[in-house]
Amino acid sequence: MARKCSKCGRGAIKGATRSHSNIKTKRRVFVNLQWQKVNGKKMKICTKCLKTLAKAK
Repeated sequence: MARKCSKCGRGAIKGATRSHSNIKTKRRVFVNLQWQKVNGKKMKICTKCLKTLAKAK
């Protein structure tokens, strides 16, 4: 399953969860991807790109 934006290429980044005792545990923060038809093609696009496309119309 693709976890990158088809338009801009943005993908997951590294982050950390912090417990109550301030212990750091590594985790991945994924991009908010949505299925959308662009120019007749069905693509997975991040919401940042969707907002940019809506602004251009």
